[in-house]
Amino acid sequence: MIEIKNKVDCCGCGACVQACPRKCIKMFEDNEGIPYPSVNRIDCIDCGLCEKVCPIINVQSTIVPDDTITYAAVNKDDNERATSSSGGIFQKIAEFTIANDGIVFGAAFNENWEVVHRKASSINEIEALKRSKYVQSDTLNTYAEAKHFLIHGKPVTYVGTPCQIAGLKQFLQKDYDNLLTITLICHGVPSRGIWRKYLNEIKQRASRSEVVGKNTVLFSPLKCVPVITGINFREKVGFGWKKFGFVVQIESPSKGDKNSVLLSRYIMEDPYMLSFLHDYILRPSCYSCRFRNGSSYSDLILADFWGIEHKTEDADLGSDRGTSWVIVTSDKGKDFFERLDVKKHQFSLTDGKWANVALECDWPKPRARKLYMRLWRHYSIEYSLRRTESINKLDKWFQDKVLAMKIKINLKSATYRV
Repeated sequence: MIEIKNKVDCCGCGACVQACPRKCIKMFEDNEGIPYPSVNRIDCIDCGLCEKVCPIINVQSTIVPDDTITYAAVNKDDNERATSSSGGIFQKIAEFTIANDGIVFGAAFNENWEVVHRKASSINEIEALKRSKYVQSDTLNTYAEAKHFLIHGKPVTYVGTPCQIAGLKQFLQKDYDNLLTITLICHGVPSRGIWRKYLNEIKQRASRSEVVGKNTVLFSPLKCVPVITGINFREKVGFGWKKFGFVVQIESPSKGDKNSVLLSRYIMEDPYMLSFLHDYILRPSCYSCRFRNGSSYSDLILADFWGIEHKTEDADLGSDRGTSWVIVTSDKGKDFFERLDVKKHQFSLTDGKWANVALECDWPKPRARKLYMRLWRHYSIEYSLRRTESINKLDKWFQDKVLAMKIKINLKSATYRV
């Protein structure tokens, strides 16, 4: 039976939950708001399937070879590109899959604005799966759903973080010719509990009219808790691709069925996004990820092609409208991508990975993370971040002072030895 003794040894993919024949494994959040599997020992028959499908127990390390084919690519449709996080390539992949009577699985918001994996079998359903969502997605029962479609011959495209794709591959226990897997270059996955609390804080502040001001276009206080109609972690309109914004939309209190922008700000001004980017709220396994550099064995890897403007003279590829970096990691992925009607230009792996260090490297765990995780349950996310940042800066200042003192002592010691 699956037993998590060290939290670093669980990526939260949910493969064990979906594989259990007795359905006696459930995911429960710890005091950091991060889910881990828990086994009902009374119902467990100790069949070992949960351990067999665990991608961390059965990890297979690999690396993306230096001669791997990569592309800078963009969607030719300007509107589809504008409403995507980077170059709009996922939409073309999804459309091609569905046009060939296939099913696409990806991350979407549910009715409570938590992130879950779901399927799309029509063009209209693709919209919910688009754009980056900086919360760990719950895969629910989608591994089992994907397997059902694969067995019945349907083309399936499954998009997820590297650990989620590794979990899917381990769950399936065999290769399918009709399966295309796509991973993202992953910074790490933040706590679901912290996201849920931050969302509640936004709504509560809005109902007390505290957010009315420079970060909102509402001009009157709300008398009740607002109904959220849209969230975008990577808004380009008004911000651009390189300096994107965090935007929350709600039902307009005065315009009937139209929407209003409740919150709109540059990501480096948003406490949740800063907590994520400064690595305070990542899952413990993300600081020592087993699935970087292609270890999930996906067919394609998608990312932003940061720094593309320094690599090409093509004004369209180098514009601030967003450009995708596509890494082709299998023959199946190569064949699929070459059939897409997108604008693309081939680059070396080195051209793209210099600005995408998360392809190969983990982010170091901040020493102040423990403090943040003690604070967030009792204080606001904004205060937790501000307090943690002040301690972190003080800690860094102290470390620098100690380092300078050690260097000074060592230099004096060297002088005396001479």
